[in-house]
Amino acid sequence: MAPHASLEAETHGHGQPKEGSLENPELLESVPGHVIPILQHEFDDFSTEAGRFLQGQIEETEFIKFRLKQGVYGQRQPDVQMVRVKLPMGGVTPDQLDTFASVIEQHVPLRKGHITTRQNIQMHHVPLPTMELILRELGEAGLSSREGCGNTVRNVTGDPRAGTLAGELFDITPYAGAYVRYFVRHPTTQMMPRKIKTAFTATDADNAITQIHDIAFTPRVRDGVRGVEVRVGGGTAIMPRLAPVLYEFVELDNGDYLKVAEAVFRIFDRQDFLRVNRARARIKVLVDKIGIDAFREMVEEELQDDWVAERDFSIDGLLLENDEQAHAPAKPLSSSSPNGDQRAFDRFLESNVGRQRQKGFSTVEVTIPQGDVTPEQLRGLGEIMREYSGGFARTTAHQNLVLRWVRDESTYDVWKRLGKLELGAPGADEITDVVSCPGTDSCKLGITSSMGLNRAVSERLAEMDIDDPLTRRIHIKMSGCPNGCSQHHLANIGFYGASLKVGGHTIPAYIAHIGGSYENGEVRFGDRLKSRLPAKRVPDAVERWVRFYEAERENDEEFNAFAARVGTHAFEEQVKDLAMPVEFSLENMSYFIDWSKNQPFQVERGEGECAV
Repeated sequence: MAPHASLEAETHGHGQPKEGSLENPELLESVPGHVIPILQHEFDDFSTEAGRFLQGQIEETEFIKFRLKQGVYGQRQPDVQMVRVKLPMGGVTPDQLDTFASVIEQHVPLRKGHITTRQNIQMHHVPLPTMELILRELGEAGLSSREGCGNTVRNVTGDPRAGTLAGELFDITPYAGAYVRYFVRHPTTQMMPRKIKTAFTATDADNAITQIHDIAFTPRVRDGVRGVEVRVGGGTAIMPRLAPVLYEFVELDNGDYLKVAEAVFRIFDRQDFLRVNRARARIKVLVDKIGIDAFREMVEEELQDDWVAERDFSIDGLLLENDEQAHAPAKPLSSSSPNGDQRAFDRFLESNVGRQRQKGFSTVEVTIPQGDVTPEQLRGLGEIMREYSGGFARTTAHQNLVLRWVRDESTYDVWKRLGKLELGAPGADEITDVVSCPGTDSCKLGITSSMGLNRAVSERLAEMDIDDPLTRRIHIKMSGCPNGCSQHHLANIGFYGASLKVGGHTIPAYIAHIGGSYENGEVRFGDRLKSRLPAKRVPDAVERWVRFYEAERENDEEFNAFAARVGTHAFEEQVKDLAMPVEFSLENMSYFIDWSKNQPFQVERGEGECAV
């Protein structure tokens, strides 16, 4: 029996497998951004089920489960939805960026797309009757939102520079693509206790942050055989855990990594005790409860079961094989360079451009504030990709976009073109490149306006005009609730949304974490401070902590080393007055209104559909 034998085969004509179906994977275009098979009948089904729901023929709870599998997520605002388009490993093509631009112009009221920390692109505030049109238009460009939400295998993330880095044992991208294709629509992974987040990293520097994932893979070679180290049981949110190693080596080319992953998911799927409380129904809870050794024993036993013989774990036809270098631009006959003062360009080179291991080529990271992109920017980026990068790019876990295979001679031209799009700012993954989730702009679980705070903190940091190299290496992230969508646990300075009661009134507030880390394979959760800061005082707190670090550090002491030496109490003391209660009055009214809002704050938190 094939892995998807229980699914109805998609055919047309005289029973011939439909091109691009699960039964015909070898016909898929093997380029980044064309990974998930597009099944047209799913759009017909969505139209039918949405119509039935709008006509009151099916209950909302039943429809929610259906639309989540199609990547359509409910918002806190009534009668509108968000669509989460999966970009495996962040891969996207120029034509797909054009499609995003067209869809946003026609159907998305806010006229923007949003790059997430899961390397997806989301579009918000879409009326349900319009959603079918969006899904069809996206599908025509090879874009899929299938299982972008729900209790499924979510978007598979990875190092956006995989295949170009020095020190790589091999390019993990083809194997990540096979994993995506194997598990999408797989019968075992359609209604698990909760979602599965997967990462494939490229090197031990672990730019994909494997340790915070449900399951993750790191390249290994043993006796000339390609394989991966497998981790299981990581996560953030209210119970942050780092994933321990399940196996130090599992083969790739024989499909063993798919076999092990399916065994893990089958075990997870059977844990009925996890279904009782969906808010805690993650695989990390099981691993934390029984330990990784006991879990490994469960996997070993599962691999002896009859289902293994019924599966085809061959990765032939599933691999995402593409020679990007063959499509790379030729060396330009001429190139531009700065005329006069080139300090601004040099700063961009320092922070946003990295040399590839392939001689003559570089990656260019495009800094995208708050991860928001307009149709004009999307089209402009697509044109830059066609002209200067051979047509490929990948989104990042820090809400940016990495252009790959850019000729070294073309970096100045690329920078100038990005500047015309207002995307030429330096500082990628530095202190000014603040990361946040959507918060109350759209999320049902949001408590505070994390996007509004992002803009306020970014403006304050710009005013500070930071030029100290060590300070620039500080990372700041913020979430609108205790969940980890911005990965605030891993920031040097991280925040999550909360609230403060003042008599009969409520103030939007944040709780800070200090000393988190995710670089160079060193993953650490930040220490939570006791201070609860009113949202409007957070930019002041950030400035104080940054200046405190600059004034009191020893020699070349990095921020986390400084934080460990002085302790959390010292950081709390720096903002002691900022954490003081605010008296409700006309003079203090602004404290009772959240960033980017114009009405008094109140906690309005619904049920998150990620746990439906």
